[in-house]
Amino acid sequence: MMRILVVTGGIGSGKSKVCAILEEVYGFPVYNADSRVKGLYESDPEMLDSIEEVLGQSFRTEDGKFSPSLLAGRIFSDEEDLAKVEQLVFPALVRDFKAWQAKAGNHDFIVFESATILEKEQFKGFGDVVMLVDAPIRLRLERACRRDSSSEDKVLARMSKQKLMNEFSEGIALPEVDVVIANTGDVEELKVKVTECIDTLLDRNIDNN
Repeated sequence: MMRILVVTGGIGSGKSKVCAILEEVYGFPVYNADSRVKGLYESDPEMLDSIEEVLGQSFRTEDGKFSPSLLAGRIFSDEEDLAKVEQLVFPALVRDFKAWQAKAGNHDFIVFESATILEKEQFKGFGDVVMLVDAPIRLRLERACRRDSSSEDKVLARMSKQKLMNEFSEGIALPEVDVVIANTGDVEELKVKVTECIDTLLDRNIDNN
């Protein structure tokens, strides 16, 4: 039976590297929820129409194309407007994921990559196994600044939105998490940790069957 492996983690944790390893070593298909959401704004015009109606504002350029910066500027610091948008986006994302899943083929796991899934009530209980990729906050900050060529202030502003991820990095337990990958070394060390974890999960699945 194919299972859903949720891979999550805060900014700079290395969750995308983990997903790349899962794809390279095991051939698990990876659904990147953050990227797919961006695509939905353009591929699902009814969803964008609904968002504009709810917020009472157009988020398109003069030529009619969706403008991510306009929407981000409206919802980045407004929790109420963000919640309204998520009520429309998340159902569309789930539909898109299910359509993608139906075409993914037969695998032990398919991967759902999302930075914020544990923060969202709508996704409570989603997936069969939740893997959280983590590193100390300072290390995550340094990685993100280096990766994005961004200032610490800008990265910290983005990190502040991921409250659960920051709490976990500071030692708060999250009961939803089944597996933790501590990404504190180089890529080769990370690869060893990921393969050891997945091999254990696969062996456990065989034993359960």
